[in-house]
Amino acid sequence: MKTPLPDWLTEGQRHVWLPYTQMKTAAMPAPVVRTQGSRIQLADGRILIDGIASWWTACHGYNHPHIARAVHDQLDRLPHIMFGGLAHEPALKLAKRLCVLLGPGLDRAFFTESGSVSVEVALKMAMQYWFNQGEPQRRRIVAFRGGYHGDTFGTMAVCDPGVGMHAAFDGIIPHQDLHDLPLDDASSDALDAWLREHAGHMAAILVEPLVQGAGGMRMHEPFVLARLRELADRHDVLLIFDEIFTGFGRTGTMFAFEQAGVQPDIITLSKALTGGTLPLAATVASRRVFEGFWSDDPAHALMHGPTYMGNALACAAALASLDLFEREPRLAQVRAIEGQLREGLAPCAALPCVREVRVKGAIGAVELHSTPDRAALCRQFLEAGAWIRPFGNIVYLTPAFTTTPDDLRRLTDAIETVLSALPS
Repeated sequence: MKTPLPDWLTEGQRHVWLPYTQMKTAAMPAPVVRTQGSRIQLADGRILIDGIASWWTACHGYNHPHIARAVHDQLDRLPHIMFGGLAHEPALKLAKRLCVLLGPGLDRAFFTESGSVSVEVALKMAMQYWFNQGEPQRRRIVAFRGGYHGDTFGTMAVCDPGVGMHAAFDGIIPHQDLHDLPLDDASSDALDAWLREHAGHMAAILVEPLVQGAGGMRMHEPFVLARLRELADRHDVLLIFDEIFTGFGRTGTMFAFEQAGVQPDIITLSKALTGGTLPLAATVASRRVFEGFWSDDPAHALMHGPTYMGNALACAAALASLDLFEREPRLAQVRAIEGQLREGLAPCAALPCVREVRVKGAIGAVELHSTPDRAALCRQFLEAGAWIRPFGNIVYLTPAFTTTPDDLRRLTDAIETVLSALPS
């Protein structure tokens, strides 16, 4: 006998507006009542293995007791206080700790509540930096095809419109400059030549290091970041790394840029910052950028301040999450996951519907020749006991770092089984 849907779902569905969803034709979302580790429990009692860690956030798995205790203790003391004119211990400790982790040179953290807004702040920092230097014409951004940086108006402008789901806003959002990533000498020379001509109007170069996430899980080598650092220095533009997806161990190092041996001028962080428990983001700037705002002139201040900036609960969760990276073998777990993803997804490369299989750290992507019926695929994955949510022609896994080998095997087996039934 089929378990009836809970009242809160059937009644609330009439009033909620879901993300990335055509509400008229959407199926009822799966009702979740509990999470634990890498497991999701549905209202009907079914248990799913989570293959995407709630959009890449729950790096330690769900309900880690150390993070839960930290949030509970902070809730008893001080859940939130405005950050304008006041300060609190969790935010200031977190700012220092992030800057130490990022290395000398990145030493001022500005907190926001979401990844998109952290990129907005990075763009604002870059443009106002040049305004404060007496070069107000430097307000354009170099971004890259295949890139995705968020859904707010500023970030839509620096997404690839072909993958950013923003075609309806063409002509409304600001024009920015999209280029090919400098993957080889030809594309590097082309970008160099373009910057030579236009650098006087450019504020910054913006890139997702090593993996372009929501744009298709496109992966590139660390030398690309070194090339971008060289080009930014040669043409005197700022360099922004968007590590919202790649930060906190996802690519095998704490931050993706470490693999290139270069630093950005500004870095954006979110997603796994709190271990997937509470919304928080940070835009961390270099000393050079911060000193561009250090002035007796009030007009040179960074005029931005989200209401929930530096939320104490979220900062406590982030500090606890960083504790776990120190106390538990997260990067070793990522290396083990990478090896198992390579092995487990390898058979998919021989399927007629598959164009390519890619793996980097705890990221496994299977690119298909065509875009499948995503709703149908999701239903089949659910029937296999897996929570896997494809986008476009990409079926991917970004599991929690604590996912067991058996659970990861069930996820890769589910992908192979479901894709085996697809036509070429």
